[in-house]
Amino acid sequence: MPRPRHPPLPAAPTAPATSAQRQRVRVVVEAPQHSGLWGALDYLSEVALLPGELVRVPLGRRVVTGVVWDADDAQADWDAAALKDVAEVLSGLPPLPAAWRKLVAFAASYYQRSLGEMALMVLPPELRQLDALQWLRRRKRLDKALAEPPPAATAPVLPELTEQQAAALARLAGPAEQPFLLWGSTGSGKTEVYLRQAQRTLEAGRQVLMMVPEINLTPQLEARVAERFAGRRIVSLHSGLTPAQRLRHWLMAHLGEADVVLGTRLSVFTPLPRLGLIVVDEEHDPSYKQQDGARYSARDLAVYRARLESVPVILGSATPSLESWFNALPVAEGGTGRYQRLAMPARVGDGIMPTVRVLDMSRVLKPTMGQEPPPVALDLLRAIEERTARGEQSLVLLNRRGYAPVLQCTDCGWKSGCPHCSAWRVFHKQDRTLRCHHCGFTERVPRACPECGNTDIQPVGRGTERLEEQLAAALPQSRVGRIDADVTRLKGALEAQLASVHAGEVDVLVGTQMVAKGHDFRRITLVAAVNPDAALFASDFRAAERQFALLLQAAGRAGRDADVAGRSEMWVQTWHPTHPLYQSLRDYDYAAFAARQLEERKMAGLPPYASLAMLRAEGKTQEAAQTFLREAIEAVQPLADALGGITLYPAVPTPVQRVANIERAQLMIESPKRAALQRFMAECQRVWLDVAQQNRRNGLVRWAVDVDPLSI
Repeated sequence: MPRPRHPPLPAAPTAPATSAQRQRVRVVVEAPQHSGLWGALDYLSEVALLPGELVRVPLGRRVVTGVVWDADDAQADWDAAALKDVAEVLSGLPPLPAAWRKLVAFAASYYQRSLGEMALMVLPPELRQLDALQWLRRRKRLDKALAEPPPAATAPVLPELTEQQAAALARLAGPAEQPFLLWGSTGSGKTEVYLRQAQRTLEAGRQVLMMVPEINLTPQLEARVAERFAGRRIVSLHSGLTPAQRLRHWLMAHLGEADVVLGTRLSVFTPLPRLGLIVVDEEHDPSYKQQDGARYSARDLAVYRARLESVPVILGSATPSLESWFNALPVAEGGTGRYQRLAMPARVGDGIMPTVRVLDMSRVLKPTMGQEPPPVALDLLRAIEERTARGEQSLVLLNRRGYAPVLQCTDCGWKSGCPHCSAWRVFHKQDRTLRCHHCGFTERVPRACPECGNTDIQPVGRGTERLEEQLAAALPQSRVGRIDADVTRLKGALEAQLASVHAGEVDVLVGTQMVAKGHDFRRITLVAAVNPDAALFASDFRAAERQFALLLQAAGRAGRDADVAGRSEMWVQTWHPTHPLYQSLRDYDYAAFAARQLEERKMAGLPPYASLAMLRAEGKTQEAAQTFLREAIEAVQPLADALGGITLYPAVPTPVQRVANIERAQLMIESPKRAALQRFMAECQRVWLDVAQQNRRNGLVRWAVDVDPLSI
């Protein structure tokens, strides 16, 4: 099917109409939630404008970019003399389609944000800053780039499908009446299923949107997609691009010129006129949930968009989120039956998952009183040495960066707390700094204790930087490397570090969660989690789910090559070896783990058996934040009583109470029915705006609503 071409640039500006012909248009502009501007504004236009066109309009003393929105029914009562004129039209850009506007409107409504904030937030920043003349110049450069043909097509050699891959693709070939949950073990070939289904879609003349949770996974998938679909235009969309790159890629997608779009969570809003397939890889990953501003879930919006545009959506994971798993369970098994589950439990090439060895730390490590235990058990050190001697690699997982979580004075007990946050400053030995990972406040390590002058200041605890140092000392014959956010901050650093691992230049890789998922390390035969217990007793009800996913994903990095699969191992150092989480991990029994977690959630009335929202406030003092929350809830308590089934919990400080000298508090709102919670939240917004305005003078800084929060 030929690709539809984008419209040509207009030969000349449209002639203005007479004043009698001017018409009212509805335009949404970027306005924060607290402004009280939730819908569209009225303007006058001398030319006929279509919904979805981009325009420049006056707003106060500024001229801003806006989107022409669908007309409402209130066309009779409006005063032309009170309305301002549209300043400019960004000609030559096809209107944002109706499906895009419906997606944005749904997201704004569901996540309790203003329509303009949501609509403008998801557009490329550079596009929002261009006036009409600048846009025309940019469009001409784009046309020149599009005149160049894509790389020549080649015929790739396709791998032979396994039986379970073929079965999954057979079901994907049928009607897409429900979302598909592709539940496949690590190494089972989920990506090959994505690519085969994408090929079907491209051959039908449609576009493909493939989403990944994090930027560091995009280049790897991009290379594989480019190899498979040579001759097709493939673009990526993520925050690692320059503003110009992001605008160019977005325009290619919107104009129908890009065949495949690879992106992180914001890519779910990319306008695609020929959309035919959505893939959400690692759908369980919390990175799909925006954590500030409009707190949307890209995974959930992908499911909504697929239904809206009648296209299939594939949610893929070895450890699905409990919400997705619940939706894929048949009604007879206690689920909703809304998703179709495609199971791929076996690895490609008859590979087997690594044997899980749970080390009881109370038996193998008995440190002397007052001394910190060694980083890894002696048995584990020997196992790593054996791998190095055979030319194999090991991965040691510690999900805490830095050298040590805190420095402490051995005399007076002083600790390296952050003066601006209720958190410790982490010791980074490489640059001799104390760095707060919440507000970024950084200082040089003091020569002596600031409280008593004692020069004996010791690191307490262990981060990846210290673990790398200790392993290098304990394993002198091994080349030890590290991958975490500290060593990959510079552009290209992550790719260089990964390339050294793939080239066999690293024997032991120390890393955080960023190396535990998505990467195809062919020579790793041992993975070790050295400090996984903290999540077992966290107050967050999702902590166990996240930890199980992290450990199972980490285990999947070992034994991916069939030649070494039989001797691959996953070591878990724990002080709680009988914990049910580790028992499920030992058997790779996600279904049993999920069943147990769902039973606990059901008894506690937690998602997916209930819907939650968090009302959060930040103030100059904790009292100011909590006062707003109390007054906000008191003002809407009658509404909650009238609707019924709405539970309003008391305000409490957040787990990290103070960040950058701002105090934070929150309260939870719960309902067994999602629709009831949505009705309640929509009614509350105007009330809370008034309460917030009254509390500004009392020290309230900002407030926000988080629907379907990931943490409480």
